[in-house]
Amino acid sequence: MKTGCDYLAVELGENFTAAMRERFGAYENFEIVNADFETYDFGRDRFDLVYSAATIQWIDEDIAFPKAYEILKPGGVLAMFMTQKDYKSPNEDLFNEIQEVYTKYFQPVTRYDREFDYTHATDYGFVNFERREYPGTRVYSAEDYISRIGIYADHLTLPEPNKSKFFDGIREAIERHGGTITLADIVVLYLARKPKTTKE
Repeated sequence: MKTGCDYLAVELGENFTAAMRERFGAYENFEIVNADFETYDFGRDRFDLVYSAATIQWIDEDIAFPKAYEILKPGGVLAMFMTQKDYKSPNEDLFNEIQEVYTKYFQPVTRYDREFDYTHATDYGFVNFERREYPGTRVYSAEDYISRIGIYADHLTLPEPNKSKFFDGIREAIERHGGTITLADIVVLYLARKPKTTKE
């Protein structure tokens, strides 16, 4: 928000919307609406950048790409990022213990295995598609790691009592191995541009 750009966020979750309003609401250039991107009416608003932080892949391609294309200005950019995680921590004993917890308690009500191909953006009029990678290493405390995996869609649907036992098991495994877990991540950024001149 300190860049001076006007920022509009569309967030489906009520609680997260409220948290973002509390955190960024003081910025005059920040606006957030509690709505579904798929059905939200942007009216005449058009944007220089449409940015998805590991969310667009939950929308059908034939909805996500056309809508992003529609609300971009000519020459505007669609940016989509996701994190590829290597869950096999350098600490092999810790990794194996975590896998045992998954085997015992990870029984989600709904499995999320939607297929989304970022390269298909060019099938919907986008040009200059590219993929960039930013490797890194992250160290999490037990609580930070639980907070991270706790927002994953399939983890959210774990029924009780398995849900509590699952997170307790992960937490206890990390605490037994020094209180932190190290993961190798690759942040993958996909970029595509709406042509500067269109037939619209």
